[in-house]
Amino acid sequence: MTVSPTPSDAPLIRFARVNKWYADGLHVLRDIELDVQAGERLVICGPSGSGKSTLLRCVNALEDYQEGQLTVAGHVLGDDLKEVQAVRRQVGMVFQQFNLFPHLTVLENLTLAPVWVNQVSPSEARDQAMAQLERVRIAGQAGKYPLQLSGGQQQRVAIARALCLKPRIMLFDEPTSALDPEMVKEVLDVMVDLAEQGMTLLCVTHEMNFARAVADRIVFMDEGQIMEESAPESFFTAPQTERGRDFLSKLLER
Repeated sequence: MTVSPTPSDAPLIRFARVNKWYADGLHVLRDIELDVQAGERLVICGPSGSGKSTLLRCVNALEDYQEGQLTVAGHVLGDDLKEVQAVRRQVGMVFQQFNLFPHLTVLENLTLAPVWVNQVSPSEARDQAMAQLERVRIAGQAGKYPLQLSGGQQQRVAIARALCLKPRIMLFDEPTSALDPEMVKEVLDVMVDLAEQGMTLLCVTHEMNFARAVADRIVFMDEGQIMEESAPESFFTAPQTERGRDFLSKLLER
């Protein structure tokens, strides 16, 4: 795989005045300016409809944008399909829903993309898959089908599947929101392990204890704008905006 050279001090991800509108005219991202360094752990939070998931999905071109420039790992995302494909080879994503193939075993779910997309041999793909299942502490379930697993186990399989493509960047879009409360911790523990291993993480979540413990930086969004960026302790103890204070107070009421 050929990767565009990126100076060591350059951001791995750079949003430069990025704007996005939906077809109905909704201005969902407004002049987004954001740099993410390699190895950084960024948590994006905000109320529903604030644009945080849209921002995340722009990083691997699941959403396009109309103005500004978004650069990921030295590639400018836009209309060039080769640039989009180059970025997607370096970015893994875990969604709210697990998106596993129910008719395939856990192991088959993990080996499908490496074999058919990355042209990895089946034996090598299997070895990689088992290594990632070990990494997320679920190797013993390799022969089962997704519906035989708990929600927390399925989400860990989804994380392992993304890791099988050896991404530089992992995106998490509210990965625990579809889980029962008792299953949340097992998924968050896996994400903490990834963070401690130096993976670049961008995570949209309302799990504020996770954000406080793991994030290098909190980005708070509202109405398509980045309202504030700060270290976790600063955000949680002294948010800079009235909107941030209101958001935190409502979370504490739950």
